[in-house]
Amino acid sequence: MSVVIRQQDVIDSVADALQFMSYYHPLDFIRAVHEAWQREESEAARDAMAQILINSRMCAEGHRPICQDTGIVVGFARVGMELRWEADMSLEQMVSEGVRRAYLDPDNVLRASILDDPAGERRNTGDNTPAVVHCEVVPGATFELRLGAKGGGSENKAKLAMLNPSDSVVDWVVETVPTLGAGWCPPGILGIGIGGTAEKAMLLAKESLLAPVDIHELRERGASSRAEELRLDIMERVNALGIGAQGLGGLSTVVDVKVLDYPTHAASLPVAMIPNCAATRHAHFVLDGSGPVFQEPPALDEWPQLSWEPGPRARRVDLDTLSREDIAKWRSGETILLSGKLLTGRDAAHKRLIALLERGEALPEGVNLDGRFIYYVGPVDPVGDEVVGPAGPTTATRMDQFTNSLLEHTDLLGMIGKAERGPAAIEAIRRHRAVYLIAVGGAAYLVAKAIKSARVVAFPELGMEAIREFELRDMPVTVAVDSLGDSVHQSGPAAWRERIAAAQVVEVR
Repeated sequence: MSVVIRQQDVIDSVADALQFMSYYHPLDFIRAVHEAWQREESEAARDAMAQILINSRMCAEGHRPICQDTGIVVGFARVGMELRWEADMSLEQMVSEGVRRAYLDPDNVLRASILDDPAGERRNTGDNTPAVVHCEVVPGATFELRLGAKGGGSENKAKLAMLNPSDSVVDWVVETVPTLGAGWCPPGILGIGIGGTAEKAMLLAKESLLAPVDIHELRERGASSRAEELRLDIMERVNALGIGAQGLGGLSTVVDVKVLDYPTHAASLPVAMIPNCAATRHAHFVLDGSGPVFQEPPALDEWPQLSWEPGPRARRVDLDTLSREDIAKWRSGETILLSGKLLTGRDAAHKRLIALLERGEALPEGVNLDGRFIYYVGPVDPVGDEVVGPAGPTTATRMDQFTNSLLEHTDLLGMIGKAERGPAAIEAIRRHRAVYLIAVGGAAYLVAKAIKSARVVAFPELGMEAIREFELRDMPVTVAVDSLGDSVHQSGPAAWRERIAAAQVVEVR
């Protein structure tokens, strides 16, 4: 009797997997980050990893998203040639229906981040559909689906190069990783695809990220193929760059490197690289006709028990009384605990604000940036008694194009996001005596606990990109660019790169 795969079983299995992965990190990844935290010598990187691990446990306990960016859903399907379908939807439609149900689940609402008409009006679809589905028809009578939820910050750092056959893949990776900045939220995983054609290399890189973290096992048994040799070599050389957690400088930039390869043309060497962030999320199931598959919850005692304290040197500040003279005393790398009110705004809101300011028109009622901070965030909707859902920072470099105009037209004191700022933004911050702060990417639920009230004040039609007013109590941030223009994302990795190189010289001797 042939195996029948039912449409509803696919939908139910997808919806369950996406809810599951939104609040449960893969345990192999948590173990790897915990091991990196134990080895880390950089205080700033160690602090960032502690927040990531604490956030992960909180999300596992509370069944709330690890990151406010709950990702674009990508699926790799293997469809057995011998099975039959009981369905009136296409495979992509079935997966997208599972996405819709997962992201609109009232018990754990996930953020809708997908926009249609991408080169035009960029309208939010409202339910995070459609998914991106890749399908392979294979021998057998089962349906297998591997799902990932890929955040925009890491997806935006994907790279493709058509190297010469004689070029070094390792050299290209090591030269390229520093150009990614910290917007992909390290520590994470690098997926490398080699060979085939341009699009095949990209698919290999993406697919490789769905495998378990096992670099430690590879080290113990030794490499048995060129792909495995590359994994070990790239891992060592990338970590020697000193980029560290959140780009603050440290020993661990990646906790694993994945490599998949495929035969290629004699004249070609396509190489793709896609990083996975600290909110690594994936799940896997196989349907055999017996019904839907539901993920097995891990035991909470698998998570390390850590506590986070800001330290005695942390500076507590009141945003409601802060002045430019006050922020002039802050220095890059310093820990600040923010209390009081600030405004939020991302790409779409910035574009509208700049248009109003440059036309000499008034900003919307409730949007007065003078003497205030703006937080680059698009939070998850609240559930239950929450005032806001997970609300971690988005990549600040996307706002660089707006920074100088905003500082010129307003008396804005500072900005909060994640990752580094570009040279033009740093110069604008220095010239206007402003500051740029970072919160930890991948600790969104932990950050949200510091938000005591939230209300939409402008552009509600933008959904998660609307401007909100948050009231904070002791939200932990780091001064990334101070009013003198000193950037911790430049000084931190540079210092640790030299320190690691010096230690390697000593080992050789």
